[in-house]
This record gives sequence, structure tokens and C-alpha cells, in this order.
Amino acid sequence: MKRKIYERLLEWKEKDQGSTAVMIEGARRIGKSYVAEEFARNEYESYIIIDFSKAPKEIFELFDHYLHKLDELFDRLQLFYDITLINRKSVVIFDEVQFCPRARAAIKHLVADGRYDYIETGSLISIKRNVKDILIPSEEVCIEMYPMDFEEFLWASDNNRLMPFIRKQFEKKRPMGDTFHRQALDYFRQYMIVGGMPQAVKKFIETHDYDEVDRIKRQIISLYRNDIRKYADGEELRVAAIFDEIPSQLQRHEKKFKLSALSPNARMRQYSDAFFWLMDAKIINCCLNSTAPNIGLRLNEDRTTMKCYMGDTGLLISMAFDEHGEEIKELYRKLIFGKLEVNEGMLTENIVAQMLVCAGHKLYFFSKYDENAEDRMEIDFLIAKTKLTNRHNISPIEVKSGEKYSFTSLRKCKAKYGQYLAASYLIHDKDIKTEDDITFLPIYMTPLL
Repeated sequence: MKRKIYERLLEWKEKDQGSTAVMIEGARRIGKSYVAEEFARNEYESYIIIDFSKAPKEIFELFDHYLHKLDELFDRLQLFYDITLINRKSVVIFDEVQFCPRARAAIKHLVADGRYDYIETGSLISIKRNVKDILIPSEEVCIEMYPMDFEEFLWASDNNRLMPFIRKQFEKKRPMGDTFHRQALDYFRQYMIVGGMPQAVKKFIETHDYDEVDRIKRQIISLYRNDIRKYADGEELRVAAIFDEIPSQLQRHEKKFKLSALSPNARMRQYSDAFFWLMDAKIINCCLNSTAPNIGLRLNEDRTTMKCYMGDTGLLISMAFDEHGEEIKELYRKLIFGKLEVNEGMLTENIVAQMLVCAGHKLYFFSKYDENAEDRMEIDFLIAKTKLTNRHNISPIEVKSGEKYSFTSLRKCKAKYGQYLAASYLIHDKDIKTEDDITFLPIYMTPLL
């Protein structure tokens, strides 16, 4: 499973030369441990991997008793794991480091010692119980890891040529052509259904059995629910309520999360910690309302109004549809051929959010209700350019599924806020074209924005 994060790890190793440790942060079951060990195996002469989710008590105690005696610490680690560490040619992996905050705090002293490189992997690393009473090391560089993206899915499918062609056509704004557009769309529908969780992708590549893929996805969903019960620290009921409500909320036309669905008297101040827990776990992607699509989206964000997407669309499908046996096969067949009329918009918008986040964007949308119809509009996503200027910073994005659609809000937004807007996009399942200064983008090109 080739992952793009590998190149970022190579860049960290070559650039920092042991002056920092790298933290790979992401949701459970997205391949953090796998890529860390693969990198260690290929790029170092030896490595030790300490899995704190199952390490014995003796290993935890080493970080309590021997941080002032690093020679003894390393001697005991090498003896326990039966590995010889080599000065500046070895790496120590702290896997699931959230289970040992003391080891994370020790990074400051270990990096200063300079003998070895350090890679950490973790989930839920920012919640209170995992940072209580420790000083977060400034020597720690964080890299966020996400489910496999579309190009990584193509690599796993042994297709290395399609994405470079897609990228070339995107850059030149030239159509893919019927044959290659259909091929790209077929692969993309497989990707949307399977999702980006490596276990599910691996099972699909091996078997092309959607029943088996669905079984793995449901196991991951159960794991997430168990994590909520175990680690949500007093917020279990609220976190679980939000998590279970996501498919229902995304079926709504507006897709904004209505707290009243959880409780008639629910308020954001009561549920903000629960939303943060799910965001910190990387289980969900939250999209905040920006009250004006101008220079700084963050300056205008409204944290009381948000959309709540699943971090992986494949998992959303398994959550939303509780079918089994022949019913699940029929569901997947309809999804493959684009015949699922109900819920298609929910899945399309969720995977666009997933791809935008993976591409490095923070999610915003724009919603404006006004008695004047010309000022009333709903824009699915707003993304900002990396370098802000006084004008033309924001790209509005509308996402459409199905054969027939209108994009009145996008036209209104261009007319009213044109001085602030860069390129405008409508994402659909047709080939790329440009009309009236709007780029109609096939959905599989979303990662290139």
C-alpha cells in the first residue's frame, strides 16, 4: 500500500536530521503504524517499535525512572526488544503514544540527546486525558494522516497512469474524452463505495467482494463506537449521539447539523466538547459557516452552525445503510451504476469534503437567508488560496449529483461577491468544461483544487 505520507517522512528525515521527532496523527485504522514501520524498515539500519497499546508495565516504567539516565534507558529497550540501535542510523517508533503521555513528553530530552530519530503515531492525542500534566514537546513535528485518497486507491489497483492524465487535463482545462472519463468515473465510484480505510481497500483489491469489504467497514465502525465508550471521558452519550446522527443529518437538503435532533433544548455550548472529541479523533470533518465569502474565511466563521461529514465515505455508506446479504449486494450494485437516486447527494458531498480535507483545505460553507431572493444563497464549500491578497481569494464550490440540477446560488454569489472570488467550481459527474466563467469539474478532479 503506497502512501503519499511516505514522501513527507523522507523530507522530514533529510531536512531535520534528528533535530525533531515526527508525530503521525490520524484516525484509527488508517495505516499509521504500518507506514511508520515500513519507513523505518526501508530507511534505517535498525529500529525499535514500542506499541504502547500492548506494551508491558516494565516499558512504561522505563520512562518514569530512566529519563535522567538515557544510557540505561536505551540499554533496557535494546535488551527487551532484542534490537541493536546504531548511532544516527536507527529510529525508535512510539506507536499509539497517546497511551503513554510520559513517553511523549520525553521526546524533548531524547531529541536533545541526538543518538536516534523518533517517530510517534497517535490518535486522540489532544484530548485532556492524553495531555494532562505533560509539556507538549516543541521538538515535535506533526503530520496529519487521512484515509487513502483517490490516487492512492488507483495505485493499490495497480493503475499508475490514470491520475497523471487526469492531472494533465485539469491543468490544461481540457476534456478527458468519453472513454477516459468513464474509466475515471468507474474507478472513482469504486473508491467512494470502498472508502479509503486500508484494510477495506486491501480486501477489495484481493477479492472484489463487497460483502467482505462491508464487513471490514462495520468492524471499524464498531471499533469507533467502542473508543467513544472507553475514551470520551464523561461525554460518551453526547459523542455517541452525534456520531449516530451523522447519516440522518446528511440526508437533509441543507445538511447543516441540527442539534434539536439530539434534544429539543440542545445548545452548542453543551455539545462543543463532543464535537471536538470526534474532530480530534479524526472520525469526522466539520465544515463551519463563514458569514461572508471575503478575504479571511476564518475571520467570519460561525461556530454555532456547521455541517458534519464522516471522515471516510466508505464508512458513511456502511453506517447509513444497515442492509445485509442480498440487500447489501443490491445497494452496492446501484451505487456502482449510479442508480441510487435517494442519498446520492449525501455521499457525493461527503466525499468532496473528504477530498478537500485530504488536500489540505479547512472546510467552510456559505449560507445566507434573506427576504430578498437575490441575496438568498447556499454555497456548499468555500476554499481559500494559499496566499491571500486584497482581492480574488475565495473559490466557491457547488456539488451536484444526478442528471438535472441548477446552480442559482453560485451565480448569485459571483454577482454579489465577485471582487473577493477566485475561480468558481461546480463539481458533478460529467467531463470538465468552462461556461460563463464557471469551471464544471468532474468529481474525481476534486483533489487537484
